[in-house]
Amino acid sequence: MKNEEFKMKSWDYIYFIGAGGIGMSALVRYFLSKGKKVAGYDRVESELTRLLNTEGAEIHYEDNIDLIPPAFKDKEHTLVVLTPAVPNDHSEWVYFCDNGFEIHKRAQVLGEITQTNRGLCVAGTHGKTTTSSMIAHLLKQSAVDCNAFLGGILKNYDSNLLLSDKSDLTVIEADEYDRSFHWLTPYMAVITSVAPDHLDIYGTPEAYRESFRYFTSLIRENGVLLMEAGVAIQPELQKGVKLYRYAHGTEGHTLKGTGVRNETAASSSLGAGRGEVDFQAENIRIGKGEIYFDFVTPEKTIRDIHLGVPVKINIVNSVAAMAIAYLNGVSEEELRTGMASFQGAKRRFDFHIKRDDLVLVDDYAHHPEELAASISSVKELYPDKKLTVVFQPHLYSRTKDFYKEFAESLSLADEVILIPIYPARETPIPGVSSQMILDLLTIPEKHLYTKAELLEKIGDGRREVILIAGAGDIELLVTPVKEILLKQQ
Repeated sequence: MKNEEFKMKSWDYIYFIGAGGIGMSALVRYFLSKGKKVAGYDRVESELTRLLNTEGAEIHYEDNIDLIPPAFKDKEHTLVVLTPAVPNDHSEWVYFCDNGFEIHKRAQVLGEITQTNRGLCVAGTHGKTTTSSMIAHLLKQSAVDCNAFLGGILKNYDSNLLLSDKSDLTVIEADEYDRSFHWLTPYMAVITSVAPDHLDIYGTPEAYRESFRYFTSLIRENGVLLMEAGVAIQPELQKGVKLYRYAHGTEGHTLKGTGVRNETAASSSLGAGRGEVDFQAENIRIGKGEIYFDFVTPEKTIRDIHLGVPVKINIVNSVAAMAIAYLNGVSEEELRTGMASFQGAKRRFDFHIKRDDLVLVDDYAHHPEELAASISSVKELYPDKKLTVVFQPHLYSRTKDFYKEFAESLSLADEVILIPIYPARETPIPGVSSQMILDLLTIPEKHLYTKAELLEKIGDGRREVILIAGAGDIELLVTPVKEILLKQQ
């Protein structure tokens, strides 16, 4: 990534409102790496914000304009970067607005980067973080190399930011919330899924899907769009953009054989893409906690890929990641080595206990389809063991829109423990609570606990496999739950 190409190089001071968000923190680290002075606000102190402070940022946790360092109140030299989750009445935001500072959303800054670099942008309702992390690792450990702004901490590098002094390829997780991904100009784009979400922003499933269709129109001429075979949108592609499809390898998809199918803006059609795929997994072997498969490309089959994070849902994620890496020149052996050495992102199928008699997994799943895939993946790894899912719904609006679907997904488990909704940016909606999900669960073992009650009761009885899921602050319960479980064994 060439610093002289970055359009915002003239700013000496960068102030972040919402600095501790996983996407924002990658930009904090980026600007620190470029020698900029960085400060900011976040609502709560976390392990990540503490790390950012040790790396050189000045972050505080009270919405108070008096805590903004004096140097950052010079509007001629300060850029303000804002997360879309910040409320309109946030006093620091109001201060910067009233005093004429230049304020950019996080996505706008990433958009500037994709203007001057070859952006590999991963979009979709779910699978974004894992797929983008896989792409980043495959490229980073190869001769190709890359930069990356990730939506999770990639455990291979203990960071959500990767930088290169020789490659302009830049992996970016393309977030659809608040239409943020519309600021991007991808060189290559991946769409993993378009299951409706964020209906508080989009209003209808149709409007949600339309935002992804518009995203496809932003791909540069002669670029690439890679879509999962089941994605039901009609892409709008610029001249020369090649369309590829990928799949897990399940029945119902026909592999094209040799020769790359290049659907351009003039020739692509939804019908052509739904039944045929260009990249997929075959000869999938799952057993003894490991997964192997063959990666089939339009030209060749690469045998015996060993999945570094062996859960079934990661097969389709890895097919997408390897396809992008393959199209960017990563060699067969580098693909094989990279997938085997991939350690995953924190909170994406993160194993905290992995014994024959006890397993504890933490996962970020917060959409009904994600949750169903996570539960099914864990059950396939441990088919003869009891699975307990501890789930924290994320957002009142999402719970209101999808409580029936959440109940259906959670009912795949043997036991479910719900805790209260994590509100994030929202105020409570009357009548909306975790109880709505609990009432529709079809399994006999179901509970609704406070966080304190969960810690009191999680050690009761015999639990074999525990999956902790959710996008809120449930991650703070993982360590105490682990300690309790280990004491009971």
